[in-house]
Amino acid sequence: MKWQRSRIRLDKDNRAFWTGGAEAKLNIHKCNDCGGFNHPPREFCRHCQSENVAPFAVSGAGVIDTYTVNHQKWAPDMEVPFVIARVRLDDAPGVYLTTNIINSPVDSVDIDDKVQVVFEEQDGIWYPLFEKVA
Repeated sequence: MKWQRSRIRLDKDNRAFWTGGAEAKLNIHKCNDCGGFNHPPREFCRHCQSENVAPFAVSGAGVIDTYTVNHQKWAPDMEVPFVIARVRLDDAPGVYLTTNIINSPVDSVDIDDKVQVVFEEQDGIWYPLFEKVA
C-alpha cells in the first residue's frame, strides 16, 4: 500500500497543476503578457502583476537543486528513508518544485542530478514526483 499523501484543496488557480498528471502534463502558470512563469499558481503574475495568466504544459525535465533524506516515519504506512528535493525546472525559469525523488536508492541521489517528472495519483490528485534520468 502506498503512503496516503495529504489531500490538496483544489481551487480555480491550482486545479490545472494538481490534475494535469491525468494527461501526463506538468502545468505551470505562465503570464501571457511578460512570459514569466509563476509557481505556486496565482490569479496574477508575480513579475508584472498581469491577470493574463494561464496553465502552460512544460516538459517536466529538471535538475536537483538541493535535497535531504528523511528517516522519520510520520505515518504508519510511510516507507523510510525517502528523498525530499527541490527541483529546478529546465523550461520554466525561476520555478522550483519541492517534491520527492522516487525509484532510486537514497544514497544515489545528488545535487545536479537530472530528473524527469512522473505522476502518482491519489484520490483525483496527481502528485508530481521525479525520477533520475541517465
